[in-house]
Amino acid sequence: MKKIIFVIFLITFSFLLSCDNKDEKKNVQIKHENELNQFYGKINNSKFSLEEKLKLNDSAVRTITKEIKKTDLKNLNDFINVYFDLGAWEKYKDTSRKLLIYSLKHEDSLYVGLALRYIGNYHYNLKNLDSTFYYYTRSEKLFNKLKDKENSAVILLKKGIVQLEINDFLGSDLSLRKAYNLFKDTDEYQKLYATLNTLGSVSVELKEYSRAIYYYNQALSVIKKGKLNNHECQESNCLNNLGLLYNELKDYKKSIYYYKLALKDENLIKENPRLYSIIIDNLAYSKLKSNQLSDLPQLFFKSLEKKDKLKDLNSITVVNIHLSEYFANIKDTLNAVYYSDKAISYAKKLNIPLYKIAAYKQASNVNKSKSLNYSEYYIKLNDSLQMIERTSKDRFARIELETEEILQQKDSLEQKNRSILNYFIGTIAIGALLFFMRAQRAKSRELLLRQAQQRANEDIYKLIISQQNKLEEGRVLEKTRIAKELHDGVLGRLFGLRLNLDGLNHRDDDAAIQERIRCLEELKIIEQDLREISHELSREKYVLVNNFVAIVNNLLEEQAKINPAKLNALIGENVDWDLLSNTTKINLYRILQECLQNINKYANAKNIKVEFRKDKKGNLVLNITDDGDGFEVDKKSRGIGLKNIVTRTHESDGIIEIKSAPGKGTRISITVPLEHKNIKH
Repeated sequence: MKKIIFVIFLITFSFLLSCDNKDEKKNVQIKHENELNQFYGKINNSKFSLEEKLKLNDSAVRTITKEIKKTDLKNLNDFINVYFDLGAWEKYKDTSRKLLIYSLKHEDSLYVGLALRYIGNYHYNLKNLDSTFYYYTRSEKLFNKLKDKENSAVILLKKGIVQLEINDFLGSDLSLRKAYNLFKDTDEYQKLYATLNTLGSVSVELKEYSRAIYYYNQALSVIKKGKLNNHECQESNCLNNLGLLYNELKDYKKSIYYYKLALKDENLIKENPRLYSIIIDNLAYSKLKSNQLSDLPQLFFKSLEKKDKLKDLNSITVVNIHLSEYFANIKDTLNAVYYSDKAISYAKKLNIPLYKIAAYKQASNVNKSKSLNYSEYYIKLNDSLQMIERTSKDRFARIELETEEILQQKDSLEQKNRSILNYFIGTIAIGALLFFMRAQRAKSRELLLRQAQQRANEDIYKLIISQQNKLEEGRVLEKTRIAKELHDGVLGRLFGLRLNLDGLNHRDDDAAIQERIRCLEELKIIEQDLREISHELSREKYVLVNNFVAIVNNLLEEQAKINPAKLNALIGENVDWDLLSNTTKINLYRILQECLQNINKYANAKNIKVEFRKDKKGNLVLNITDDGDGFEVDKKSRGIGLKNIVTRTHESDGIIEIKSAPGKGTRISITVPLEHKNIKH
């Protein structure tokens, strides 16, 4: 009864202790979360400066990464996004790489995908578009595998934007359409707007203007539905894109209409001054093209003033080109040349081919004295740019044309194609069947060959064992002979001498002295005979444990005869050789034989060491070491002998380790199981 009460007490005490541990862990986790929430709250407090927020975020990241658990991945992800919002790109990259490492460690594919996307964002900020695309693609594959539609849509949108920037319009169109299909039934209005707006820009590049108008109008509907109009000024941006589209179509009346509509946003100049200056420039240029010069060049100068404040070199270059065109239009050649020269100057600072081409083209039109030089340089730049873009530009148009041609032939060739397809499938099926049958036959032949080889190995081993048994019988006979010789010869002679000496103990005359001398001589002869018998027996000092060891010793004796190198052999006494299968024994024998042959042929070794021993795990280890020339282990082309060594090791369920280098000798270590099928670890 006391025992039962004691057991119940122990169980209760253990339960209470377990509860205490759980409560303690829970309290630590709550404290950790509260600490992070405090950091987050301070970072979102507008009272703190940018520098203070960065320091707070650094402290939060350090707190998380001291001993990060799987539950901390979300927290680390949140603070990475803070770096993004604060524009701390280097810290954003470094922390994203930490998230990648920790996510891989905890095998969390979601955060691996997010980390890859963040690293892609970093490269996009630097305009390393190749690296951006690489990380986005890796991220996309993970999200597809997870069937994570939301993150898949985001990465497809980002990929589409990158593809647009590298002029892969077809790829961009396909990526953005996939993103649109994933976003369209969600309430992610900002992302849906971005997708539709970018699809409109892609359609313009593909010269599919009706599609572009459709996408832009859809984007405007999403803006109204989602009530989007933050600092990005989405509606004005979309209207500006519509204006650019109609400007491309030379419908300047509509383009001017959309530009003016975009400028009606009262918050535009405050929230997004860069977009405001771009729209003014676009409006002024459409007026120039439609010959409405009443507000010009004031609109251009107004736009240029804003761009100068923003130090937006791209847009400044464009406005200077437009001003040059304006002054050329009103026959003011001096100002036209002046602004074209300024455009060239800014384009050189940018070092972007597209802007250089536009600047030099305008300069060649207005500066007659340098027109030839500018034209040559413009043509050279244009050819270079076309060569870069040739592989990706207009691929969608070519594929679309090919598709149309195929559709026109579809009806007339449909039946024929079906027959060809059926014939093709039948041929493939028959070919696959024949290939399968041939492969099965080959496997059967290989299996038969392996079985035959195994039987041959067994037979060879039995023959060697039989030969060794005969040698052993000879040794037994020799031992019997020596025993008889000792018993019948040496012992009898010693007995006779003892009797003689007993008789001489009572005599001290001359005859007795002579007899004693003769007995001593006889003892010397017996001593010599015993020494010879002892030498014969000493050869049996290292009696072989079994026949396999005898075979190995014979091989080593032969090796010592044919190679002048010093051979040091060590065979462990604690190995139970009966546990080894015959197949393993013959394989080890052949491996040792092959290694010794290789040493004799190639090594030029001065010392050779062969060791059989039992390791701590109970496995048998064979080490063969030489101080010869060595070879390159990683070299792809290996001799058949070395391949046979590896194959025989694997047949014995063993492992092999080869260490060698030119001039540093060779060490081959083979470990095979003694009792079980697999190596003990």
